[in-house]
Amino acid sequence: MWNELAGQQQGVLSRAQCQQIGITDEMVYRRIASNRWQQLFVGVYATFSGPIPRAARLWATLLYAGDGAVLSHESAAELVGLLDQPVSPVHVTIPAHRRVRPATGVVVHRAARVPLARHPTRLPPQTRVEETVLDLTQSARQLDDALSWLARACGRRLTTPSRIGSALRLRPRVRWRAELLAALDDVADGCHSLLELRYLHDVERRHGLPIGRRQSIRLRRGGRWYDDIRYDDFATLVELDGRVAHPAESRARDRRRDNSATAEGLSVLRYDLADVFQQPCAAAAQVAATLRRNGWPGRPTRCGSNCSIKRLTD
Repeated sequence: MWNELAGQQQGVLSRAQCQQIGITDEMVYRRIASNRWQQLFVGVYATFSGPIPRAARLWATLLYAGDGAVLSHESAAELVGLLDQPVSPVHVTIPAHRRVRPATGVVVHRAARVPLARHPTRLPPQTRVEETVLDLTQSARQLDDALSWLARACGRRLTTPSRIGSALRLRPRVRWRAELLAALDDVADGCHSLLELRYLHDVERRHGLPIGRRQSIRLRRGGRWYDDIRYDDFATLVELDGRVAHPAESRARDRRRDNSATAEGLSVLRYDLADVFQQPCAAAAQVAATLRRNGWPGRPTRCGSNCSIKRLTD
């Protein structure tokens, strides 16, 4: 019987579970002493020897945290693909009325709304994607980090801006509430990364540029391109590259994409993180000049007293 229960929990059992199925403390101690089992936390055991897989570590942490515990924050994010790699420590959230003794490698959060935040079917117990995203926004050190979680979750199609917004409105206290709600509107319009959000705000809006169409589809032989920002009326395409490294395969793909757009008569501009984060005025000036050359009748506006766009576009 214990094999079946342990199998459901990646080979991990708690002391309470052992007692319920007739495994006494003495039996547990003998198995640990003979290296057949391992103690992972006080009252939590791996029913096998050797390395502890990540999945078993997550279950062990949940069993240590006790009744009502769910994986949350970065640990819930890794389970659904919001994070690419596991991170330590393991994060769990428990009901607000409970306390858990601190343990190495574990961060315990407390919340009153754990039953509502828990996903109804997924195992191991974990917060819903929307709740995970909001938890991460609230633990972020700065607003940009919080916004990036919104964009990443929706860009990876793990949830939708509408569902995150609904979950956000149910929370009585939310840091950056207005900013997060505004960003969700922008994500709904196609901003799938922090870089795209910053381009929209710092390059387009702050400099009075037209708002381009996001994530437009351009058909090609054997497939399709997804263009980041397209100004349809002015035959201009802007691609945003948020990658730190640029493998040869990625560079070749970008080159083919740009060449295809140019062959279709589009003016192509490409910006990276440094361009948008550090020199948004210069980027805005280039975009404005290209749009004007392609028929835009407007003129860009300065974002502030130190904005260089007027000088750059004169």
